[in-house]
Parts: sequence; structure tokens; C-alpha cells
Amino acid sequence: EGTDLLVKMRETVPKMRKIMLTGFPTRQNAIDAVNKKADAYLLKPEDVKKILAVISEQLNLQKAEKKYSEQQVSKFIESRSREIDASR
Repeated sequence: EGTDLLVKMRETVPKMRKIMLTGFPTRQNAIDAVNKKADAYLLKPEDVKKILAVISEQLNLQKAEKKYSEQQVSKFIESRSREIDASR
């Protein structure tokens, strides 16, 4: 099951974006995919242009999250450095 793979992927590569593409859509499958943190859920047969658009969107979101994380770490380091300097 693809939804079982979502859990394994979250454990090994938590920041990877996950897109489900299914040929057997059910309400329960969609709910499971969302609950197991799928970032997108597509139905077969899907237009290749749509798939590529979703992949591009998810990659852009992943890049934005990485940039935000890096900025947060940088702000923390700067803030902590100022605190250390002030305490001296």
C-alpha cells in the first residue's frame, strides 16, 4: 500500500515531499493519505502536465521550507551570540 510507504518515508526522510498517485481512489484511501502526511493526492489517469505542475509546486514548497529553516537557525545563532556578548 502506498499509504504504508508514507509512514516509512516520514521516518527515514521526513522533509521529503510526498505525492500520492492512485488508480484505485476511495474516500478511505484519500483520508489515509492525508492522515499519513501526503503532500498531494492525484488520481490516475492524470495529465502529465498536471503531474509536473504538482511536482514543481511541491519542490518550491520544499525549497521555501528549507530556506525558512535556515533563516530561523541563523536568527537563533545571532540572538544567542548577542546574549553571550552582553553577558561578558
